[in-house]
Amino acid sequence: MSLKRAKISGIGRYLPEYILTNKELETMVETNDEWIRSRTGISERRILKDPDKATAFMATEAAKEALADANVDASEIDMIVLGTVTPDYMFPSTAALVQKRIGAVNAWGFDLSAACSGFLFALSTGTMMIESGRAKKVLVIGADKMSSIVDFTDRTTCILFGDAAGAVVLEEADKGGIIDFVHHTDGDEECSLYQHAGGSLNPASLETVKNGKHFLTQDGPVVFKKATQGMADVSLEIMERNQLTGDDVAWLVPHQANLRIINATARRMGLSTDKVMINIEKFGNTTAATIPLCLYDWKDKLNEGDKIILAAFGGGITWGATYLEWSK
Repeated sequence: MSLKRAKISGIGRYLPEYILTNKELETMVETNDEWIRSRTGISERRILKDPDKATAFMATEAAKEALADANVDASEIDMIVLGTVTPDYMFPSTAALVQKRIGAVNAWGFDLSAACSGFLFALSTGTMMIESGRAKKVLVIGADKMSSIVDFTDRTTCILFGDAAGAVVLEEADKGGIIDFVHHTDGDEECSLYQHAGGSLNPASLETVKNGKHFLTQDGPVVFKKATQGMADVSLEIMERNQLTGDDVAWLVPHQANLRIINATARRMGLSTDKVMINIEKFGNTTAATIPLCLYDWKDKLNEGDKIILAAFGGGITWGATYLEWSK
């Protein structure tokens, strides 16, 4: 029996209205616009200011747009996989909240925690369900309200992150579709990128809140080095597995963590910058949402049969790449 393939049939996104610029950050922490842009490529990022709205709200809005783009009713969705590190609650899952809000009455689902690799890991999970024949239509979402765990007095992290959601609908492909993926995990015993408190090891307490232990922290140089190597290595790995050269690849869709990491990955793959999707200057690092946001921005430029590499690196440590041939 031949293996079924999954394709992306619809793309949606949600971006909060509020734009936090580098100039505004200059009034909040000791930094400046030129320093941020030269080291990260970021000029502004979106922030969800409404305290009554969180990741599930953004994910729901992105899901609705993806369903409309695919011309699929929510009742047709069999499964929802949602990549996030900022769920509304520890439980119920954010995927369950989205399922209820969009009316996906026949779907089951769950949250997947892989930080900035979350969307790719979720995409592969949904793909395997379609390949196996267990699902016909899967909703894959990457969504994070990073402003909820960022310390806006910490200039090493607050300049990087923004809030957003992106979603895609997966269906069985007649041709092309998602062909291969490679994922890696290496337990981060050094805790170079993590949230100290809130889990079962360090439950929330007056002490953890007072000491800012619920904020994201990272060892910038360590993460930068690992991300630069990891994203480039896995992108080359998937190219070699599928006998691809830089000339074959139409687009690289990289996780938008840092412009220097993106450029280093493209160079290792032998790609010119006009083959790389980059929108980090507008949105910053939206964690699990970055890759679907890029696909959304470039969807009108994607042609049937385009060979596309998606690549990401995130906390965990996690990293991976996906190879697909565009078909819609």
